[in-house]
Amino acid sequence: MIKFCSLYSGSSGNSLFISDGRTKMLIDSGISGKRIIEALVAIGENPSELSAILVTHEHSDHIKGVGILSRKFDIPIYANENTWNAMEQAIGPVNIKNKMCFCNCEEFKIGNICIKAFPIPHDAVDPVGFNFFLGSKKITTATDIGHITKELISHLMGSDLLFIESNHDVEMLKVGPYPWPLKKRILGERGHLSNEMAGKVVAHLAKKGTKKFLLGHLSRENNFPELAYRTVCNVLDENDICAGRDVMLSVALRDQVGEVVEV
Repeated sequence: MIKFCSLYSGSSGNSLFISDGRTKMLIDSGISGKRIIEALVAIGENPSELSAILVTHEHSDHIKGVGILSRKFDIPIYANENTWNAMEQAIGPVNIKNKMCFCNCEEFKIGNICIKAFPIPHDAVDPVGFNFFLGSKKITTATDIGHITKELISHLMGSDLLFIESNHDVEMLKVGPYPWPLKKRILGERGHLSNEMAGKVVAHLAKKGTKKFLLGHLSRENNFPELAYRTVCNVLDENDICAGRDVMLSVALRDQVGEVVEV
């Protein structure tokens, strides 16, 4: 059994927790170390028992607390070489034994959990999502996605649980307060995934057998949880799939700890 929980997820900071009961990991630490510690305690976990921090990419909303937690609890940090080069100065000094490097699309293990990082289209040096395998179970996390590709879908396929970006409502973004260059970046090929596109991905994968979905990385200014949920539900309805009956669908919040999901 694998436990998964979104501690925080949004444009202001991201950190996810995954564990098989013995191996305990964070995917990103993009908020203060203090808040991540409080979130872990809130779900009954001891931060000193963390086995690793996995980093998707070097943007500040994914790495703000990485160095702090590593230094405080002597935690190994895993990232690919390009991300290490891009983030090393920002996260501060890290013990050499805690600098761990993986290669994209090559499997590696932490404890009993097998992990594979796969590339995603985003405006970072070498951003990735992650597959986690334990026995026959597969959990996938994929956020900060500019557009959907066949290769990306291949990495999402077969997941028992998918944590997928549902960043913005396109119309809210277009009429919102962001300057045009930022709007263009978010809407671009290496930006973020809209609610509508997230719905299409969820519907496609639900037809292929995935039963549990969490929507994450919602924008503070260009989205809200009810809108993301309803937009995805509408796409599911169009495909004769009912959230709550055929699939589990929920939304990870920006500023509070989510539910613990077991797979």
